[in-house]
Amino acid sequence: MRWTLAWMAIATGVVSAQDPVATMHEDQLTLVEHEVRSLAEAMPAEAYDFAPREGAFDGARTFGEQVRHLATMIFMTAARVLEEPSPYGPGRHNDGPDDVRSKTEVLAYLDEALAYARRAVGSLTTANHLDLVPSAFGPMPRASVAAGITYHSFNHYGQMVVYARMNGVVPPASVPTGDERTR
Repeated sequence: MRWTLAWMAIATGVVSAQDPVATMHEDQLTLVEHEVRSLAEAMPAEAYDFAPREGAFDGARTFGEQVRHLATMIFMTAARVLEEPSPYGPGRHNDGPDDVRSKTEVLAYLDEALAYARRAVGSLTTANHLDLVPSAFGPMPRASVAAGITYHSFNHYGQMVVYARMNGVVPPASVPTGDERTR
């Protein structure tokens, strides 16, 4: 009986083996989700409008705009992987919808972008990951475009960390867990 149920699950598609290319990209997306989402959650709502303004920071995005920009670019990059129009356009300054302002709205927008990206990277296979797709830099392998989700996200995560620390917030990823190596 147990084997019959297992074979029925496989035959109906309930159980399927994940392609290793998709798994690799999903693992990277999980890191982005953990680091970026936890930092965006840790930043107080009143600090979402914070941006340093002195010297080299003149004209810098606010913390909330950093998160919105990151989410917008996740949407747009994932859409390239899927070869479909992005659910959201770039908006002004590539920061997505202007009406997404509050912490709650920004976090929901980020969550939606991450879910969309998960669908995109889940579509990668050993058969299609080297297929060329259009990108802002010309045709690129689908997997290279998908990798842009991670490296672009961590670029902005670094900026978000600076803003958080300037507001007295320790990024959750930097909080000691007790398993660090000691020297």
